[in-house]
Amino acid sequence: MNNKSAILVGVGGQGAILTAKVLVNGLMKAGYDVKMSEVHGMSQRGGSVSTQVHWGEKVYSPVIGDGAADLMVAFEKMEAVRYARFLKPDGIAVINDYEMPSSTVAAGLETYPEGCLEAMEAAYKCFTLDAAKIALELGSAKCMNIVLFGAMTKALKLDDIDWEEIIRETVPPKFLELNLAAYHAGRDAVA
Repeated sequence: MNNKSAILVGVGGQGAILTAKVLVNGLMKAGYDVKMSEVHGMSQRGGSVSTQVHWGEKVYSPVIGDGAADLMVAFEKMEAVRYARFLKPDGIAVINDYEMPSSTVAAGLETYPEGCLEAMEAAYKCFTLDAAKIALELGSAKCMNIVLFGAMTKALKLDDIDWEEIIRETVPPKFLELNLAAYHAGRDAVA
């Protein structure tokens, strides 16, 4: 297998790092060599968060350069545009159609940019879904990250791993059924 790479981006508190850890756990259990890096930035204050994951037979670094990622999962649509430079020209983007205004936008100092989804769809193969709405329909906005995780595994065709088992091993038992439903809803959202 050729090495693959993914970048997961969002805003602090959306679960991008936890989602990357679920991905890493599954890939390692499947026998891949995996490397992961995280950049928290001002994540506890609503700032940008990115996680990079490389996997394959032998991986030497978690760092993904510009134009090198096979996949991007964007938990917030403006973050998709911010990190688009990392995607390969034929890369895939899974984008949450969700706005989380930065502190400067919330304070009225800037406006939220228009056309984020359209810009991404013009340049890359995109799977866009409203993961927040799906999560709320399942009963909790807190499972939005696992909705996106399900969409990601479907978009990347990572079907040779028992992701349900990985989720069972990762999430607390009281949230297990909700997260399994979220995983399947995310997969169903990617046609």
